[in-house]
Amino acid sequence: MRDLDALALRLQAAPAVLVRVSCAQGSVPREVGAWMAVWPADQVGTVGGGQLEWQALARARQALASGTVLADEVRYPLGPSLAQCCGGVAWLSFETVTASDWPALQQRLAAPQSTVALFGGGHVGQAIVRLLADLPLDVLWVDSRDGVFPQATPAHVRCEHSDPVQAAVADVPPGSSVVVMSFSHAEDFEIIAACLHRQRTRGDLPYIGLIGSSTKWASFQRRLRDRGFAPGELARVTCPIGVPGIGGKQPAVVAVAVVAQLLQCDAAGALEASKDQA
Repeated sequence: MRDLDALALRLQAAPAVLVRVSCAQGSVPREVGAWMAVWPADQVGTVGGGQLEWQALARARQALASGTVLADEVRYPLGPSLAQCCGGVAWLSFETVTASDWPALQQRLAAPQSTVALFGGGHVGQAIVRLLADLPLDVLWVDSRDGVFPQATPAHVRCEHSDPVQAAVADVPPGSSVVVMSFSHAEDFEIIAACLHRQRTRGDLPYIGLIGSSTKWASFQRRLRDRGFAPGELARVTCPIGVPGIGGKQPAVVAVAVVAQLLQCDAAGALEASKDQA
């Protein structure tokens, strides 16, 4: 998101050469669609670094210096000739772009965004939002309290006050990952119950995560069973949350573990979608 904002701003001042990974075979530094915009003394984005990027930068800057308009593609074997041992092959497209191209570029370069619905504006919630600032994930950030959210948040973060807080579960976009970490166990419980009810009726929340211990989750499960939720439904909840093996309870450490798990979930969803399309 920040790279797109920077590209829009920089194009107002000067044209650039847009370099994109148009095709990839085998092991390569970046995925198809990765891009960088190049100016004579600066760049935004990256196609993977190393000699691949250095050669692409040199080609783009030579074109800018000579006034050559580029619209072509170059094949780069990632072997001894490039001093990179990835072993794959990357095809990079080169395209001269100006400010007039921005509307079309915005559509082409914006990656499909998944959504994280984050319930809770406390220390860990704020640390998670800071980590998500540079990641391709939209954020719906919900809390029942006034004055919780920072005055300035990234453009892809939407803050919502909801009282009762669980009412906001109905507004969560389909396909969202839900992370529950409110200021009270009572709110956490009602949010989880609302998520499970939505999952029962709509089945569109691939990840429901609850902060807390195994003891907390055992207590919640007893109460949720009393509300009529079956063991298979309760199994859809991840608690404790976060990638196992990351120790520490500082907000920033917990946030790293949680965001890593969210990225795993997002990658798994993308893989399943690609299988369905195939």
